Amino acid sequence: MHSERVASRSADQRDSPRESRNGSPTLDAVSLAIIQQLQEDGRRPYAAIGKAVGLSEAAVRQRVQKLLDQGVMQIVAVTDPLTVGFRRQAMVGIHVEGDVESIADVLTDMSEVEYVVMTAGSFDILAEIVCEDDDHLLDVINKRIRALPGVRSTESFVYMKLKKQTYMWGTR
Repeated sequence: MHSERVASRSADQRDSPRESRNGSPTLDAVSLAIIQQLQEDGRRPYAAIGKAVGLSEAAVRQRVQKLLDQGVMQIVAVTDPLTVGFRRQAMVGIHVEGDVESIADVLTDMSEVEYVVMTAGSFDILAEIVCEDDDHLLDVINKRIRALPGVRSTESFVYMKLKKQTYMWGTR
């Protein structure tokens, strides 16, 4: 039923996403439906997505490219770090003195750091780190993160077992 409603939209309503007042893209129902299709299966053919959302294959291809170009989504292979040789994962909470954004920028450039978020809470920054082993993790935290000017302290939360990792929140 949802795809029937989407299919009946006028051409004007199918135009590509526009920007909201804060500069981020405003996503219409069709774009959200495309994202949902790709979250279910990142290799789903554009023709199949088009059938589900009421667009042609070419229109889906164009929409997907625009969503990628705008940074709304990425299409990537997600791996389990343990299966590809990384034996240690940790979330590191970081207390900063001074400019939080400059520390976040440096962390973003570190290959071991997979996720960086500036927070309003107990920590100024949370960074997820993926390492080969405990020695590698210690080296990254002790010699690279703690050595950054402005890093006051860190607290590490070593992952013992990954129970859930999904990326389906984008359209709910």
